Amino acid sequence: MLLKDTIIDLCGLSAPSGFEDSVFDRAKAFLSPYADDIRTDAMGNLIAVRKCGRPNAKTLMFDAHIDEIGLIVTGIEKGFLRFSGIGGVDPRMLPARELKLLTEPPIFGVIDTLPPHVLSSGDMDKAIDPEKLFIDVGLSEEAAEKRIPLGTPAVYAGGIETLNGSVICGKSLDDRSCVAILLQLMKRLSGEDLSVDVCCLLSTQEELGMRGAAAGVYGIDPDYAIVLDVTFAAAPDFKGPETLELRRGAAIGIGPGMDRGLTKALIKIAGDKGIPYQLEVMGGDSGTNDRVIQVCREGVVTGLVSLPIRYMHSPVELMDISDAEALVELLTEFTLWLDKGELS
Repeated sequence: MLLKDTIIDLCGLSAPSGFEDSVFDRAKAFLSPYADDIRTDAMGNLIAVRKCGRPNAKTLMFDAHIDEIGLIVTGIEKGFLRFSGIGGVDPRMLPARELKLLTEPPIFGVIDTLPPHVLSSGDMDKAIDPEKLFIDVGLSEEAAEKRIPLGTPAVYAGGIETLNGSVICGKSLDDRSCVAILLQLMKRLSGEDLSVDVCCLLSTQEELGMRGAAAGVYGIDPDYAIVLDVTFAAAPDFKGPETLELRRGAAIGIGPGMDRGLTKALIKIAGDKGIPYQLEVMGGDSGTNDRVIQVCREGVVTGLVSLPIRYMHSPVELMDISDAEALVELLTEFTLWLDKGELS
């Protein structure tokens, strides 16, 4: 399966934090031909290892999180569902939003909204309190209580669309696009003679505070780690030093959260191999799993490589496939280089 097709396939699945089973199953099936060992842990992380077969080999771990933001049903009133967010849900996105509730089978719903005709001019300018919103599933209270248990999760409805050939738009590119990149990386490395064990950690519950990665890396205890996540791509109303560009390649993180030697190696490899890249300077917390991976046990030599996307944590996240392909190339070349290179 091509990288673009893998991204579209994974983003079409519904897997908010704590409910990642569907992505776990799909990724496990993809990785089976390319890993010597696939297992899970108590946090639901998927851990796939390709062993090089050499004694005392070091372990290079790659991480991407498989969960997405979502909602969870907290109550039912006259057939309408009360809810709260799972992860960093933007309340501005909620009124009139289409949802998929993860019952069996799934149920379609919409979040209520008032028509502009009944709003005062003052109300039109105010943000809506999400605690005053409900999910409408078109059912009576009795029917809703039978079909929708409390604690049912929901995600934004809708699939993935392709714009202008290379641009992909839809939900959960954060971080399924990077999961797809890791799946392609493991496939690319399957025919290579390596001198390091390669571990792929597909971590859970990142959107709730990096919980899965914190537990997963502790169990794996790698020598090196590279975290993959998305980062902010520039748009007309979002510019500045904290943004990067679409179609400029992989974003290599620089800052105290990343090992200097590993970062230097990534930059040099990208330059030597002609792989498009850009630099992302972060003076503090990156907001990604590298925060918990770097300080696990006695510390892990950690790097961060990100994929620029627009409209993060929305139903219309947007990326360019050329940037994802650059990440695959860079991580492949880094792994091969690590066979014979040394971090300094």
